[in-house]
Amino acid sequence: MGNCFSEVAAGRAAIGGTARDFHNLAGAPNDAVDNFLRSHGHHGLFSQIELSFSASGLRDRDLLFKSNPMMVLYARGKNGALEELRRTEVVLNSSSPTWITKHTLIYHFEVVQALVFRVYDVDTQFHNVDIKMLELDEQQFLGEATCVLSQIITQPDKSLTIDLHTEDSIGSTLSKNSGKLMVHSEECISSKTAIEMAFRCSDLEYKDLFSRNDPFLLISKVVEGSAQIPICKTEVIRNDLNPIWKLVFVNIQQVGSKDSPLVVECYNFNSNGKHDLMGKVQRSLAELENIHNNGQGENLFLPSADGQNHDNKVLKSQLFVDKFTESVQYTFLDYLAGGFELNFMVAVDFTASNGNPRLPDSLHYIDPSGRPNAYQRAIVEVGEVLQFYDSDKRFPTWGFGARPIDGPVSHCFNLNGSSHYCEVEGIQGIMMAYTSALLNVSLAGPTLFGPVISTAALIASQSVANGGRKYFVLLIITDGVVTDLQETKDAIVKASDLPLSILIVGVGGADFKEMEVLDADKGERLESSYGRVASRDIVQFVPFRELQSGFSVVQALLAELPAQFLTYVRSRNIQPSL
Repeated sequence: MGNCFSEVAAGRAAIGGTARDFHNLAGAPNDAVDNFLRSHGHHGLFSQIELSFSASGLRDRDLLFKSNPMMVLYARGKNGALEELRRTEVVLNSSSPTWITKHTLIYHFEVVQALVFRVYDVDTQFHNVDIKMLELDEQQFLGEATCVLSQIITQPDKSLTIDLHTEDSIGSTLSKNSGKLMVHSEECISSKTAIEMAFRCSDLEYKDLFSRNDPFLLISKVVEGSAQIPICKTEVIRNDLNPIWKLVFVNIQQVGSKDSPLVVECYNFNSNGKHDLMGKVQRSLAELENIHNNGQGENLFLPSADGQNHDNKVLKSQLFVDKFTESVQYTFLDYLAGGFELNFMVAVDFTASNGNPRLPDSLHYIDPSGRPNAYQRAIVEVGEVLQFYDSDKRFPTWGFGARPIDGPVSHCFNLNGSSHYCEVEGIQGIMMAYTSALLNVSLAGPTLFGPVISTAALIASQSVANGGRKYFVLLIITDGVVTDLQETKDAIVKASDLPLSILIVGVGGADFKEMEVLDADKGERLESSYGRVASRDIVQFVPFRELQSGFSVVQALLAELPAQFLTYVRSRNIQPSL
């Protein structure tokens, strides 16, 4: 996948610019932009969220006067340490303050962002002191509340009410009546307007007499210093001097405004990554709209060697804009606020290649010290993120590749031991079912994914038939090479039409090259045995051992999930209930 191609398969795949993919809309991945953001420390989906704060029922610490409350916001790190983010102003004489101070932070879907709110009564002797200089231990503590950011943004009205509490010196809760804190979130988006365009070119010139032309368009925005940042591209059209490309999408926020300059460049694709410039135009969205309205083509030009515009070579080749429409595109957070939920599913590999669970060298070994094995880590770390997006927290959970007591080898059995239902309660329920299954099944084989994927797909299809607003996320944790590769491909291709994504974690030291085939990031989309191509990429694979320090399995696995979700709902014109 990429705006800057590095291989033939990835370059020719229509990723990042077609109507079917919708990958260039707000909140969706775009390699050139994504690489730029990653270089600045951002990974996966990110969005700016503005938080507003108010409280009610605060305790009065003075018999004659109401409190003068100030709130302090903290972020809690994985190690439990608190980082102060913001202090509000002091509201005088109020037990139900509404603070004017807002706080903007970056929402990361793939990270659990724990927040801590502490409310203080600021004594009158400090009212002339800058709030940043206040010593908090000199103020009266009114209460504390905690939550994670995803709990706020998934509320129907984007507001969460949390109880404030106080603690004594040994940490036990003393008061349940310390008031309530209300936190409201707003996504900071200047525009949700997307422009849909269809381009074609005529009379492109041959770049090499001995090879064909494989043209594609790259659209970039111009920033200060005349630097160009790519924002979308078309697919590659093979051997064509008059190419017609599929639709591309540009979000107004990506560009800046309809009057901001854009550069549309036509390249001849080369498998070595050194693509030949065949011509370019520099026009704003407004000017491209005029080209469409006039029905006239715009001549491409080649820049002069010295960069002087008056020496540019104007070509007979022309660029046409056959379609130009504007539409509102809802974001991932809009759908969450509009009632959509993510439902977590888990499938665990119990094949014999994992080793005897009773021995320390087994991948399923339960360490008496409490140290989790790779299976437990993957379940907990992914589940801790996804659980907040499911209101009932009932998760379908299966095992495969084992022989349950008094039965044949099964490639999809309920992990809870039930013959009637597959759901368990919460992440702890998954962990208990996993531990219990290790005591009640015999590890066998082979490694088959098809039955589990088909079972998950059936649940997703039933949800659609019943009008459900759920998107399902199946986590498969495995140690081996998949045996039913073609059957798995068939199941994935069929499931690509459903509200389902598949996350695969490879544990242990096996060769996982076949798993990478299932993840369409590095090549063309999967094709079934009956010639059907997947309607979208729904698989993300990560080998546990290759994760770099500081970049968790959760971040690597979940980075593409919001875009896969948006591709599904937008391609079916599903609207959030806002």
